[in-house]
Amino acid sequence: MATMTESPLPQLSNDELARYSRHLILPEVGLEGQQKLKAAKVLCVGTGGLGSPLAFYLAAAGVGTLGLVDFDVVDSSNLQRQIIHSTRDVGRPKIDSASEKLQALNPWLKIVKHETMLTSQNALEIISQYDIVADGTDNFPTRYLVNDACVLTGKPNAYGSIFRFEGQASVFATEDGPCYRCLYPEPPPPGLVPSCAEGGVLGILPGLVGVIQATEVIKLILGNGQPLIGRLLLVNSLDMRFRELKLHRNPDCPVCGTYPTVTKLIDYQQFCGIKPEPKPSAVRNGIPQMTAKELKRRLDAGHDLFLLDVREPFECQIAHMGGYPIPLNELPGRMHELNTADEIVIHCKSGGRSQMAAEFLAKNGFRKLHNLAGGINAWATDVDPRVRRY
Repeated sequence: MATMTESPLPQLSNDELARYSRHLILPEVGLEGQQKLKAAKVLCVGTGGLGSPLAFYLAAAGVGTLGLVDFDVVDSSNLQRQIIHSTRDVGRPKIDSASEKLQALNPWLKIVKHETMLTSQNALEIISQYDIVADGTDNFPTRYLVNDACVLTGKPNAYGSIFRFEGQASVFATEDGPCYRCLYPEPPPPGLVPSCAEGGVLGILPGLVGVIQATEVIKLILGNGQPLIGRLLLVNSLDMRFRELKLHRNPDCPVCGTYPTVTKLIDYQQFCGIKPEPKPSAVRNGIPQMTAKELKRRLDAGHDLFLLDVREPFECQIAHMGGYPIPLNELPGRMHELNTADEIVIHCKSGGRSQMAAEFLAKNGFRKLHNLAGGINAWATDVDPRVRRY
């Protein structure tokens, strides 16, 4: 169980007493519990899908100080799930949009904005200012970074993650419990787990998981209930089923184990096997990267190019730029439909799946391969705005 810093608890004004009256009449919260909430400092890493409900409910509950870490801007595709932002916020920094809504919800809330990417250079300094961290990130390097920084600073990590219709939640990096690395010692190979942008996510799912994270944070602050320490909660929203797995601290964990070997923050992009984005016309893992403008130029010049679309059929119904359709998961069984002599340009939504397809074909004897960098979204942005972006 987390222990908040020992200091005199702040007093509540009459207006605050009225606002939190439904908390005050709960014996498990009461006046002292509400004062603990006001004294607490919580860092929300991300103000997107998970961060939206998480920050909203922490602000409403009366948490005194919320730190927000985000460097992204609001995009229209965010609005299906990132409920803290609105249509008029498109193009604004997410951290400004979120702060505005939170301050309007609770004027007593102190908001600290960290408009930056969380990195190995700044994570310890930022996290050390807070009592609890709530991880609302959507990528593996930042999850490992947050985990390691929480272990090194002794701050509990209220973790959540989402993908398609499924989510996870737990509390890591407490004094006696396991950490994220105890559950996932090694990250998956790059590209194996699609991002939400590639695989999609049910818009309501971050609400479910984000509220669970907020609940865990509040229990840690109050020192009441049984937090998800040593337990991984699995959420399947499609079947509306919740399962729980027991977790144990790994004595050989390189971060929280008996003899830790990770005693400072490392290069998490390198740890997760992620290489820098290729420059236009560069080669990535042996596959030449073709820009949308270069593809347009070559098509206009009459070059004999075979376009291969490895997206799913339902994606082709949303937007298309031409090409022979073979979904990525069907490619091993339908390779015979392609000619090894053709110069093939492979595309998907944003370039990830098509890169995997190109590498697979290269291992099976195809030599004239190109990956369309940025996929059909790049084509829509740089060449033909009539093609829908999604």
